[in-house]
Amino acid sequence: MTLQIFDTMQRRKVPFESRRSGEVAMYVCGPTVYDVPHLGHGRTALTYDMIRRYLGWSGLVVTMASNVTDIDDKIIRRAEIENRTESDVADEFTIAYDKQMSRLEILPADSRPHATQFIEGMIDVIGQLLKNDAAYELEGKGIYFSVQNDTSYGQLAGRSLGQLLEDAGSRVGVDKSKKSPLDFALWKSAKPGEPSWETPWGRGRPGWHTECVAMSLSALGEGFDIHGGGDDLTFPHHQNELAQVNALGRPFARHWIHSSMVNVSGEKMSKSLGNFTNLEEAIDIAGPRALRLLALQTHYRKAMEMGRDSLMAASEAVKRLDSFGRRMAQAGVTISDAEIDEVSKKSFISAMDDDFSTPSAVDTAFRLMRQANAALDDENIADASKIASSCVSIFAVLGISIDTVARIEQEDSDVEIEAMMKRRFEARSEKNFAVADQIRDELLQMGITVEDTPNGAVWFKA
Repeated sequence: MTLQIFDTMQRRKVPFESRRSGEVAMYVCGPTVYDVPHLGHGRTALTYDMIRRYLGWSGLVVTMASNVTDIDDKIIRRAEIENRTESDVADEFTIAYDKQMSRLEILPADSRPHATQFIEGMIDVIGQLLKNDAAYELEGKGIYFSVQNDTSYGQLAGRSLGQLLEDAGSRVGVDKSKKSPLDFALWKSAKPGEPSWETPWGRGRPGWHTECVAMSLSALGEGFDIHGGGDDLTFPHHQNELAQVNALGRPFARHWIHSSMVNVSGEKMSKSLGNFTNLEEAIDIAGPRALRLLALQTHYRKAMEMGRDSLMAASEAVKRLDSFGRRMAQAGVTISDAEIDEVSKKSFISAMDDDFSTPSAVDTAFRLMRQANAALDDENIADASKIASSCVSIFAVLGISIDTVARIEQEDSDVEIEAMMKRRFEARSEKNFAVADQIRDELLQMGITVEDTPNGAVWFKA
């Protein structure tokens, strides 16, 4: 089958059709850098990293752009509270975000535009919208987009313009000076003490919804293939991007993909619920590979449970994978991370081409792990090598590496551990299992895991 993706605009799975044969251009909305990254940031990044890796493995040339919003109300507010400049705040949390992305081994974007670097492009977009009578100026407030002339407004959110107007009109605090309660700011007039830039309509700063229009079209051109982000961005952010481009009369994204949110103890993660967990803490608890595995075990369009229990379960699963890899290596099984047998490849591709069904793909890989272990139990080295290579290779495509190094050669600093291992071997040889178990427990307290294999015991640092 050809790759099928769930297109948010069409609300169904559709064949993926790229702008140019053999190429994929994708834009993913990046972070607003006013605080440390949270679990939601991690899940979004892991989702689109998975998609990017799979498309690349499939033979497509992938170009990915992802922005950084480095000017925003939240950034301004934090800078004011902490008596700092907005650029200081943005720089600090951009670094914090990048650090955690590096730990997760997220592939860097080919293009990474920052909002403050694209002011001229935003001014050009707004100027054209004013010229097309799709926007208007409110004295002292800024430039606003008028949704009334966009009869398709709300389509991405699956709602009609009338339904959205009814909801917006019932809200408390609607700005009565706007032509419609749905109209949104393209450019905000300057306020004392805030960053601002000069424009034909006075000093000010960009509205959030304008940024990605200018940056995505600049980075990838018209009609790029995939626009992605968390499903909390579907409305109003992505709908407002689409409205602007429609008013400009320019082709925009061919496909829209949205990933779901993170639940902590069954509730959507949010600061207001008090279950806001930062990404660094989660990685510290379970490790980056466990976090990635946990994300892969839930389909990207479903809410993902990410509490301490689920993180630790994923961490234990990663340890089993490493134990499997070391067992193969210790037994002399040759493993490649770039070879998948035809039957397994067909199963893997079938799962991934069905809207990136990573739970099924991961199931395939774990089934291969069990089969490889069984082949080694039967001393069938050739089959163990073939099956283990398929397992390791599938996980590699998904961004998870497996330890396949036998722990035989040790450093000088490991002399004490080797001596304890020797005493344990002697105790087992003498069938003094109580002493052997005691030594194993002592090693475990030192952070050393001992594993008994058909070719002898091996150890590794847990």
